[in-house]
Amino acid sequence: MNATPQVLAVLDELLASAAPGERGALWHLAEQGRELDANVVHLPPNAGVGEHQEDVLDVLLVVLAGGGSLRTGGDTLDLAPTTVTWLPRTSRRALEAGPEGLTYLTVHRRRPGLMIKPAVRVPATAHEGGEAPCMLDLVCPECGRLSADRDPAFCSACGEPYPGR
Repeated sequence: MNATPQVLAVLDELLASAAPGERGALWHLAEQGRELDANVVHLPPNAGVGEHQEDVLDVLLVVLAGGGSLRTGGDTLDLAPTTVTWLPRTSRRALEAGPEGLTYLTVHRRRPGLMIKPAVRVPATAHEGGEAPCMLDLVCPECGRLSADRDPAFCSACGEPYPGR
């Protein structure tokens, strides 16, 4: 069976519906069977996404509205509407919205889902290490993705800050 193309969002309507102080994902691609992920993220004026690194995926960032800057190591790139930026995997970056805020679209290959593996039987004499640590604090509260960073401040997928950091 062939998949059918469909309109998923109208960006003008999506941008107009965002509250001025709202932060985070305004929209995300959620269709079953997809090979891509995409998010529309809004940062209010002068807000930012702290420095982080995506180790697995290249990300395409397209500025839809507002403006700001992208820090990458020692360089700062200006972001304005219609700017298309490639964020290669392993690059360190931080975003900062300008006085009008910043709304952008990110597109990247879909992350593989978490897989539940069968429990490993541990001999009764090998209890010194204890149980594996819970990774719930590494799951983004906004989009549900697992962070590759051990101590994330912001989600590399949607930009949402992690609580308590």
